[in-house]
Amino acid sequence: MDMIDIIRTKRDGGALGTDEIRWVIDAYTHGRVAEEQMAALAMAIVLRGMDRREIADWTNAMIDSGARMRWEGSVDKHSTGGVGDKITLPLGPLVAAHGVFVPQLSGRGLGHTGGTLDKLEAIPGWRAELSEAEMQAAPGGFVAAATADLAPADRKLYALRDVTGTVDSIPLIASSIMSKKIAEGTDGLVLDVKFGSGAFMTQRDDARELARTMVELGNDAGVRSCALITDMSTPLGRTVGNALEVREAVEVLAGGGPADVVELTLALAREMLTLAGVDADPADALRDGHAMDAWRAMVRHQGGDADAPLPRARHTHEVRAEHDGYVTGLDALEVGVASWRLGAGRSRKEDPVQAGAGIEIHAPLGTRVRRGERLLTLHTDTPERFERALEVLRPVIGDTPPAPRTLIHERIG
Repeated sequence: MDMIDIIRTKRDGGALGTDEIRWVIDAYTHGRVAEEQMAALAMAIVLRGMDRREIADWTNAMIDSGARMRWEGSVDKHSTGGVGDKITLPLGPLVAAHGVFVPQLSGRGLGHTGGTLDKLEAIPGWRAELSEAEMQAAPGGFVAAATADLAPADRKLYALRDVTGTVDSIPLIASSIMSKKIAEGTDGLVLDVKFGSGAFMTQRDDARELARTMVELGNDAGVRSCALITDMSTPLGRTVGNALEVREAVEVLAGGGPADVVELTLALAREMLTLAGVDADPADALRDGHAMDAWRAMVRHQGGDADAPLPRARHTHEVRAEHDGYVTGLDALEVGVASWRLGAGRSRKEDPVQAGAGIEIHAPLGTRVRRGERLLTLHTDTPERFERALEVLRPVIGDTPPAPRTLIHERIG
């Protein structure tokens, strides 16, 4: 086929045929399509979009570029990413405590949103790289790095999109996420699609369109799928950063933790258990300790020591209220960028992260505070980072409390 003709078709608003899409993905994966040509096609897709059949064909072609896994009777969860989003950590053990296998192939953070693997690697000894035999032997489930042979076309294409300004496309985002999730081979999938300043999708309508597209792709492929549309305008929970978020996740598993983290964890757990055909209230497993038992077993299986002290940053800096009032503004993007600048995130995939870096939130949105009270504590091993982090942090103190936050807005699927 002629790549130039394919680029022109999409550039002019036409639909690509199934055979054309399969040829493009295969040829690009194996180096027969030049990077600049694929970049041109990706930009044409960003500008012109794709219809449902094209998105499905694109997704299937990326799945078929590599191997498939199979986990009988399993359910997975995927979040589109946010600030303080540590939900995967308590959620997997909570669902596993009900006898449902939860295999989760995850990634590391890039930019202001933290990666699940980075958080778990703060646990002494814990490792993300597992063989398939180790995955099969996991007690209730695992969180591991995706293997290189799982949707390799997506791995290559995402790296190209990241440097060519072509990430912001619902068809390409949906096919990227779902090609890996479908290839992963679970029976069910619950999606947490976020919107707000700290999310990939800032507008609720865009989040809804992305959720519907992914749910359709999953269901069409035989993976029972649903999605929750959730708010990410302010950080989730009271911590942002790797070891800090692990500590908070353990609090949830022990029956405590911030109300919003508990609410979202339980809501997603109920969806996952429903897809697995289990009629149970997941809150019971938090109260009776079964979720904590599952957490300890899963951490131990991946070499981690659940009893070892988590890393702590060597330096801290407190942000205090300048006057009395209510916290009416605590922007998720600002907190995420500040945490990233403190060392909790990376600019490039090969950059290291500081396990103890991040931000503690003492006064979340809506809190009544007095002048001089702590609002935030910043953590880092490199104190010269404080200045740049403080440049973007602008918590707002007002005279009247803000409207109550709605965390879960709707369900799709």
